[in-house]
Amino acid sequence: ELLEYVSRYSIYAYEDEIRQGFITIAGGHRIGITGKVVMDGEKIKMIKNISCVNIRISHEVIGCADRIIPYIFDDNKKVLHTLIISPPRCGKTTLLRDIIRQISDGNDKRSGVNVGVVDERSEIGACYMGVPQNEIGIRTDILDCCPKSEGMMMLIRSMSPEIIAVDEIGGKADMDAIEYIINCGCKLLATIHGSSIEDILSKPVIGKIVRNRVFDRYIILRNTRHPGRIESIFDSRGSILWEGERIG
Repeated sequence: ELLEYVSRYSIYAYEDEIRQGFITIAGGHRIGITGKVVMDGEKIKMIKNISCVNIRISHEVIGCADRIIPYIFDDNKKVLHTLIISPPRCGKTTLLRDIIRQISDGNDKRSGVNVGVVDERSEIGACYMGVPQNEIGIRTDILDCCPKSEGMMMLIRSMSPEIIAVDEIGGKADMDAIEYIINCGCKLLATIHGSSIEDILSKPVIGKIVRNRVFDRYIILRNTRHPGRIESIFDSRGSILWEGERIG
């Protein structure tokens, strides 16, 4: 009954989202679901016999990136390749979203630039019927529910972004796309699950990129004492640039 209601009694219109385990509704709120998964070869065909739901209320923290924005620009006011490292539920998507918004909109000190967002799980923009429900900036183009590796390549070919932003990179296909993007001269904003730079270095695929100093800035998040604590910001050589602030 709940799913019928939130889908406006047209649940089949949401089959693509349901295959990914959720439905996004107006306002960017998200209904996660579990049940019996039906496979078609190696791909999920559908989820039926829904047994549980998890209602996640969309939450933005406008301005949470104010203090760190200066650290991700160089002296020529150009965005630096930036990786946000965070354990689950520490605010990495919230922080990434506000960085995107501020870079896209610009301000009296910096002009706004074109940002391309690949929103694989519909968490950054929380699009509903193609319209972002969260504030992601006036110069932002978004690919909703699109695999990251494919979406990054699509944006480079079609939208000419200066910045590409993605949430939770990890697979080899993501790394191959990242290398292509950087070789094209596009800047990258990304997040990854982890607890420290050392933790990321221990992962075989992303570790290689970190050792090659592809990223210019590393932002480490924690949930000690409260969620959304920015523990530190490092440069590509591992030097600490800043420590200790809550984002929201």
